[in-house]
Amino acid sequence: MTSIAYVSGPSDIPLLGETIGQNLKRTVEKFPHNIALVSLQQEYSVTYKEFWEQTTELAKSLLALGIQQGDRVGIWSPNRYEWVLMQYATARIGVILVNINPAYRSSELIYVLNQSGTKLLISALQFKTSDYKKIVKKSEKYCKKLEQTFYLDQDWEKMLALASSVSDDTLAQVEARVQFDDPVNIQYTSGTTGFPKGVTLSHHNILNNGYFIGKRLYYTEKDKVCIPVPFYHCFGMVIGNLACTTSGAAMVIPAESFDPKLTLEAVEKEQCTSLYGVPTMFIAELQLTDFDSFDLTSLRTGVMAGSPCPVEVMKQVQSKMYMKEVSICYGMTETSPVSTQTVIGAPLEKQVSTVGTVQDHLEIKIIDPETGEIMQRGEAGELCTRGYSVMLKYWENPEATHQVLDDAGWMHTGDLAVMDKEGYINIAGRIKDVIIRGGENISPREIEEFLYTHDLIEDVQIIGIPHEKYGEEIMAWIKLKTNAELSQEELMLFCKDQIAHYKVPKFWKFVDSFPMTITGKIRKVEMREISIKELGLEDLLKIKTS
Repeated sequence: MTSIAYVSGPSDIPLLGETIGQNLKRTVEKFPHNIALVSLQQEYSVTYKEFWEQTTELAKSLLALGIQQGDRVGIWSPNRYEWVLMQYATARIGVILVNINPAYRSSELIYVLNQSGTKLLISALQFKTSDYKKIVKKSEKYCKKLEQTFYLDQDWEKMLALASSVSDDTLAQVEARVQFDDPVNIQYTSGTTGFPKGVTLSHHNILNNGYFIGKRLYYTEKDKVCIPVPFYHCFGMVIGNLACTTSGAAMVIPAESFDPKLTLEAVEKEQCTSLYGVPTMFIAELQLTDFDSFDLTSLRTGVMAGSPCPVEVMKQVQSKMYMKEVSICYGMTETSPVSTQTVIGAPLEKQVSTVGTVQDHLEIKIIDPETGEIMQRGEAGELCTRGYSVMLKYWENPEATHQVLDDAGWMHTGDLAVMDKEGYINIAGRIKDVIIRGGENISPREIEEFLYTHDLIEDVQIIGIPHEKYGEEIMAWIKLKTNAELSQEELMLFCKDQIAHYKVPKFWKFVDSFPMTITGKIRKVEMREISIKELGLEDLLKIKTS
């Protein structure tokens, strides 16, 4: 067996050489009377036949509005059934759907609409405390290409009424021109610096990724998948929707945004067989005071992804939520998103402590980020992915594209990873998240996993903050379990002789929650900023380094 950290994903199952619309049509023909989509809060439920008819009507409406193949149409909304209809209707006619983060405000909305050249915006009227209509009205005059805006709950039926002016033949002619390598989706990444970049994904990218994710989860037309993760992100629209429609499974929307109670209610009511979430979502569900009152015995599998999955949380999900076949997925928006995934039936230790093995038809290598040389197995380096899943480009941003996509087609993820002898991957953190204390490279993940073993700790995040002597020092943000009490001194004693002295956090902060993105990812950049300010370390940021 090779000792270098490279592996490819052989498969007896061929890649799908079709568009999203063509694939959906095949599923509809196979399972016309199966439930396709349920939105509990909206009291909406349709079969695959009805879903096809509704995407047909919406596709015709878009054509009636003058939307053409290659045009960009924005969707700014939380999770609703209309979002899913838009995803498939735009794909059928070769339109590029621009996913807009529900948390955006005016300046961010203006940037995304202008950068993508969005021609038509479909928007919710409001979401939580955001008055979308007011924000759009304020922003429209700054958006050069935006021609029209339609609002859900206000203009939806009016828009659908336009469909009658477009014939079946016209729609069929438009659909026939769509190719599977065409761009179908733009998703904006929220990088820690600079403006967000528009990850441009093709039918081939995301259709196949959803398909092979579903294969590893053994999805069939009998599965019902509870999707509380946002559709604007790959987790919702690819791992969620496309994994379902490529297999005939049902998509279940528990609520407009994540609510642990509504999520478990949806699982129980719809008898879902699969549940998705980032680790913080599963933690919130497990911590519900009435958790034991929910009947979750229908669950078989699911996906935990989006951020590193604590081993202890994974074990609880498997035992208390009946998700024995839960899978961890790893990837990034730029890779459609999944590059590695745990396989059902893998040894328990591999299931709970790795992000699995390379996905079918893809390649993974671990390199020295400085030299580009492939590492040996067991050594940490930057994870790179190559294959069908790698994005086409960052929209209208060739410079940023070339920074992450090399001449050989490898996507450089910026993630620190280790490949073991069997090809299983462990993510040690972001390369830039590595704490360098007095010359020692320290992985935050390693310290987090150790602190998770403390009975009174519900969640923990480790960051590096500036230090005059060591360059960086370690800080722990601790969230305790309900009614638990714990001191800094007790935690330092807990660490003593259990982890290396230089890995023991110097600073501790007890919190009720962590700064997060809307997808549930911890914002360590913001945590670091808060900590520096609270500890009065601003002057250390001015010290120049080589």
